[in-house]
Amino acid sequence: MSFSRTTTELSPELQGHMEAIRAKAIEYGLDFFEVVYEVLDFDTMNQIAAYGGFPIRFPHWKWGMEYEKLSKRDAYGMGRIYEMVINNDPCYAYLQESNSVTDQKLVMAHVYGHSDFFKCNNWFSKTNRKMMDEMANHATRVRRHIERQGSERVEKFIDICLSIEHLIDPHSVFVKRESGDEVGGKFKPDRLPAKDYMDPFINPASEISRQREAHAEKREREQDQFPREPTRDVLLFLLRNAQLEDWQSDILSIVRDESYYYAPQGQTKVMNEGWATYWHSKLMTEHFLEASEIIDYAEQHSGVVFMAPGGFNPYKIGVEMFKDIERRWDKGQHGAEWERLDSLGAKERFDDGSMKGREKIFEIRRIYNDVNFIDEFLTPEFVDRHKMYQYKRDPNTGEAKIVSRDFDRIKQTMLYQLTNMGQPFMYVADGNYLNRGELYLAHKFGGLEVDAGKAAEVLRSLRVVWGRPVHLQMRLNEEMYLLTMDDPNDAKPKQQKITDEMPMPAHIVA
Repeated sequence: MSFSRTTTELSPELQGHMEAIRAKAIEYGLDFFEVVYEVLDFDTMNQIAAYGGFPIRFPHWKWGMEYEKLSKRDAYGMGRIYEMVINNDPCYAYLQESNSVTDQKLVMAHVYGHSDFFKCNNWFSKTNRKMMDEMANHATRVRRHIERQGSERVEKFIDICLSIEHLIDPHSVFVKRESGDEVGGKFKPDRLPAKDYMDPFINPASEISRQREAHAEKREREQDQFPREPTRDVLLFLLRNAQLEDWQSDILSIVRDESYYYAPQGQTKVMNEGWATYWHSKLMTEHFLEASEIIDYAEQHSGVVFMAPGGFNPYKIGVEMFKDIERRWDKGQHGAEWERLDSLGAKERFDDGSMKGREKIFEIRRIYNDVNFIDEFLTPEFVDRHKMYQYKRDPNTGEAKIVSRDFDRIKQTMLYQLTNMGQPFMYVADGNYLNRGELYLAHKFGGLEVDAGKAAEVLRSLRVVWGRPVHLQMRLNEEMYLLTMDDPNDAKPKQQKITDEMPMPAHIVA
């Protein structure tokens, strides 16, 4: 898919609004990359949205399919794009030319919230801030491979890579992993404390020799383990160990790089949208909303934060949680002193005048991601206030009915949905299973089971990349099963229940 961009500069009116909104955002303490606005027509906006917000991506049918979906959605009145903003330095933001001036002001205020979040939130700190250039570089490299290998061959391999693009370790960019040479380390005997003249009796040479032999045996076993520890970054393991041609390794590395770029957006969807919505609401209602614009603004904003019973709207949940935290920390309604209040209405009336709310939400914006944000700051009172109960639709009437008001259950369900961006945890447990060069992956159960249908597609793709049979150990209905893809042409993997008699890899991920 290719297209020519139709863009225009901001009109003098919008330029004036942009400068005023930018100045007020800075006055409030927002710290963002410089934002470059472009106004796009309807069709170009959909084209860039299909590319994930970038004006150019590597060639693939996926973008054309996404464009058709967006165009049909807009044509049938099922929704439309108001803005897009890219985590880049400078930060690029796109406005749709058909939007009203009120909408454009709201969008610009929203964008400054996003850009501040991109720049200041720790989970974005390791992302490539020149990704606009990097995406263009990726497109050039893929086109070069197409010229040499043929479009059909390259596109099929990209299909395979995209089906496993989520098998990364988003936390790895913040952690220094031990190299293989460091595993095991230099032998250091465990000695009991003793004075020099008593040491031979307290720590006899026979015990030191026994420990040395045990250490040597352990190192020998580790040498046979491949990998030495369970590896969550499956794509990196494949890049280092699969028998790939140079062009295949390059494409897989491109897909992996882009997965890591987008990962923080999946990890902070609730916070990021909530933060941007908080600031567009404050800036518009307190500074930039004319009396004649109130109805249009209210209609647009209510659409952004609407959440049906049993639904999950990150804009709504995020902005309301930031407001709730600000209110609580302004009044001191947190901590041990507040928790000890037990008389009727005491907690609601408590107000120590501390006014630390704004400071607290800026701190949260800097440190947290969605999982620890929800885990630490979601309260039973918040769930009740916003009726965030679990619902089930009555098959006879179509009416959504409450099936649970239990706070712990509701919170845990949300955390399951948000942890690892809703994907199950997968690890490479053995790259030489049964000493036959077969790949053995293990599912670490954290409340989210493996979707058998999706697992089949992933295993088929891994089988092609690895070149030998691939296995997946997974938990299903409290039992452990092994899925095996012997041939990439198989319709589905073989499934067998794991028993004590089955050979297992050295590393087992519980």
